[in-house]
This record gives sequence, structure tokens and C-alpha cells, in this order.
Amino acid sequence: MRYRCIIFDCDGTLVDPLGGIAAAMNEALSRHGFPTVPRESYRDIVGWGTDRLTELALPEEARTEKAIQEVAALAMQLMTQQPIEQGLSEPYPGIPELVTRLAELKAPRSKRVFTAVLSNKPDSALRRLMGDLFGANAFDAVCGLHSGIAPKPDPQAAWEILAEWGKNPHDTIFVGDSEIDIETARNSGCYPLGVSWGFRSRAILEKAGAARIIDTPEEIWDLL
Repeated sequence: MRYRCIIFDCDGTLVDPLGGIAAAMNEALSRHGFPTVPRESYRDIVGWGTDRLTELALPEEARTEKAIQEVAALAMQLMTQQPIEQGLSEPYPGIPELVTRLAELKAPRSKRVFTAVLSNKPDSALRRLMGDLFGANAFDAVCGLHSGIAPKPDPQAAWEILAEWGKNPHDTIFVGDSEIDIETARNSGCYPLGVSWGFRSRAILEKAGAARIIDTPEEIWDLL
């Protein structure tokens, strides 16, 4: 087994969150008196974290620091409170099976594969979502955006996760659907693996420097 660690992005990689993001952000915009954004338009502006998402969702003339902070804070609160039963955020086809198979490799007699989720989604919302969709112990680490940690593509969080395991970036696959994830992988020294089912095109992933782009989750096993 060549790689012993896998760090997954969340939105656009493990989970299709577009419905949940659009619902929360549009509710926050509406409550503050701003126009809402079409659901599909969020596809092109997610990935940089809630503050940047809010900035891009606001009308250009309304992008003040005060407006961004207020709308972003409400959107984060709404995302954290979204009932999973609404089906606004769902795993992509094949992802639950992949997560289950990787969890089976954690058995004492199996070859150990460490798994983590690293996202620019707010940490509390990310942890709740991963627990609801995959179970509390599906991943060895779950790390969302929180105070004291730089957002992707800064490599800080990836390095901290690996340091806690005593692992090397060169033993690690970083899986993501956007140029932000590929840049994070390259910045941290991990293997940059792109997925074609997320929010960005193959051309964007290739330009960002993806070593390989897969079309199904099962292809991850080729690297293991």
C-alpha cells in the first residue's frame, strides 16, 4: 500500500451541499434585506469559506465589512441548525461505500489507513454534518474553519492533522473538487487528487496541478 493517509475535502467531494448552502445563505440574505441568489449560481462561488461566499453573494454595492460579517454569522448559524432529514446536503453516489470500506481498514489486523476531512466550512457545521451522514467515528479527524486556523489553500491545517498522526505528507492523498483543494495539496506536499463530480471543471483542476482526476470514488483504490 503506497499511501497510508487520505484527507478529503467535504463540499463537492464527499457531499453535495448546494441545497443546504443556498437555503442558509439565501435565508440570511433575505433577513438582512438583500436579494437572494439562484441555487446553481452558488456552484461557482463556494469553496473559500463562508465570509468569501457571503461577499460574493451580496450585491457588489453592499459588500461592506459590516454586511459581510452580519450575513455570514447568520448563514453559519443556519447551516449548523439545518435538519439532516431535509436532504439539503447528501453524499455523492459511491461515497458512503468508500467511507465504509476505509473504516474497515481500521481494524487491528488490517493495514491502517488514516482518514480526515478538511474543509473551509465552519467547524461546528462540518462536524455535525459528518456525524449525521457517516457516523461519529467514520473519520480519524474532522477539521473545519475555526479561530486560530488558516483556511485552505494554506497548508497549516493539513500539516497539523498529519503531525498529530506522526505521518508524512508524501504518504498522503489529498482529495478535492476545486483548485483550492489542489493548491492545498501541493502547498502541503500531499498527492493532489481531483474529482470530476464536484463544482469545478476538469480544466480548472488540471490547470491547478492535479496529478490525477477520477470520475468515481472507487478509483481511489487504485492508489491504495
